Amino acid sequence: RTDTAGIAYRAVDLADAGPDRIQEMLTELLDRLAAGDLAHLPVRSVPMGRAREAFRFMAQARHTGKLVLTTAPYGDGTVLVTGGTGTLGGLVARHLVTEHGIRDLVLVGRQGTETPVTAELRAAGARVRVAACDVSDRAALAALLADIEPPLTAVVHAAGVLDDGTLTSLTPERLAAVLRPKADAAWHLHELTEDRDLSAFVLFSSAAGTFGAPGQGNYAAANTALDALAEHRRSRGLPAVSLAWGPWAAESAMTGGLSSGDRARMTRAGVRPLAATEALAVLDAACRTGAGALAALRLDTAALTARTGTPHALLRDLVRRPAGPARDDAETQPALPERLAGLGEEQRRRAVLDVVRRNAAAVLGHARASAVDTARGFLDLGFDSLTAVELRNRLTEATGLRLSATAVFDHPTPAALARHLLTELEPLVRAAQSALPSAPDPDAELRGAIAAIPLERLRQAGLLDELARLAGVAVPAQDAPAEQHAAPDDHPDDPADGPEDGPEDDGSDDLMDVLDDMSIDDLIRIAHDERPRGN
Repeated sequence: RTDTAGIAYRAVDLADAGPDRIQEMLTELLDRLAAGDLAHLPVRSVPMGRAREAFRFMAQARHTGKLVLTTAPYGDGTVLVTGGTGTLGGLVARHLVTEHGIRDLVLVGRQGTETPVTAELRAAGARVRVAACDVSDRAALAALLADIEPPLTAVVHAAGVLDDGTLTSLTPERLAAVLRPKADAAWHLHELTEDRDLSAFVLFSSAAGTFGAPGQGNYAAANTALDALAEHRRSRGLPAVSLAWGPWAAESAMTGGLSSGDRARMTRAGVRPLAATEALAVLDAACRTGAGALAALRLDTAALTARTGTPHALLRDLVRRPAGPARDDAETQPALPERLAGLGEEQRRRAVLDVVRRNAAAVLGHARASAVDTARGFLDLGFDSLTAVELRNRLTEATGLRLSATAVFDHPTPAALARHLLTELEPLVRAAQSALPSAPDPDAELRGAIAAIPLERLRQAGLLDELARLAGVAVPAQDAPAEQHAAPDDHPDDPADGPEDGPEDDGSDDLMDVLDDMSIDDLIRIAHDERPRGN
């Protein structure tokens, strides 16, 4: 059949051509290849660990040319390492030479400075070239790649810079300063090498893009772009793995600014630094898995389990909390306004101040809240714009209030911030108080029982006179025989006597009211022939 590109397709049975004609055709093909009129079909090397993926790719007829399984994860040609003159780049370069037998390395840095590692590698027999190149400059990178011999077989992109700041402070210039050497450079490497037979294309990403990190919005975005690029390459059948690294124990230019408090916070969060040997073993394993994007960090599951609050969604399945009595932490305690509702004014002040101190201590890396002086300014305590935002976030979670990003510096001491929080919490505390159930009257049942006692029983017990006296009412007269009450009446039917309206008030209602108002203590004292207090 004939396609639109001017290319004719025809089915040919080479056996029908005969050996002489086949020789003529092969001779012509060799001549054209030598002259450059024709190009060899591409050969794509795939590490043995990705054999299943390679066969699936071939079965789907998505390849052109040949797929070749190799036992060398980084090939047998030149390996390019960006950031190669830095700490991590140097560790990777040494690993490639000593563990994988790589003999040709190009270590790229902005300055192209020789390091002790390069001299060590040359002494070990490797051919090491140190190149000064801004890998975010596509033209400069293209010129470097064009001058690499032997052919490039692997790329390790470990370059990157930090410029931390709160989101509102990230200007276009600050974003570009971080995105260009990380994300832009990775894209240039992809485009400039996609037609080469690479065995490995390794991107050094960061867990900041996977889990988020305070003050690293630009860095998180750059690393997330690397993860996406690795998946994009793999969807096209190209080698790639992006490793979202946690902290390495080896101090580098990017981690040298971490304080002891920063490191302590990471440890309490359940993230421990990777030793170089561990990290490099993870690197090799990642290249064998065939996965596109992986997180590579050392997690302390015991520390994760011990943390209060809800674990990160991506780590939730790693936290195994034993069943049993309720935990005394933020997950089981009532919300702060509810806890404050049952406290007195001074107790509330102390409770809110304690919340501020505990969270400030956690941010600064102190083991105890007492290390935070309540009268000392946050700046003097060691807070900066990033740690202030972290404290604001923790207090927002602890109190349920929406606090401004500048709340810590607007109220510059722990005591001042606690007063502000207490003021903001007041409406929530009042609402919580109104929702509290009314305290039951412990005397109610006994009051009812006493009120049900007939007056005659009280008279017989000798209590009626005292109760009546307390009530200020007359003691009702005891019923007498009829003849004792009937006085001589000369005019029994005198209209002046008026109609009989019913039984006269004997004071019993007033007495019952008094009984109802008396406390159980008063009634008990009466039973013991004592006068009630205050009477």
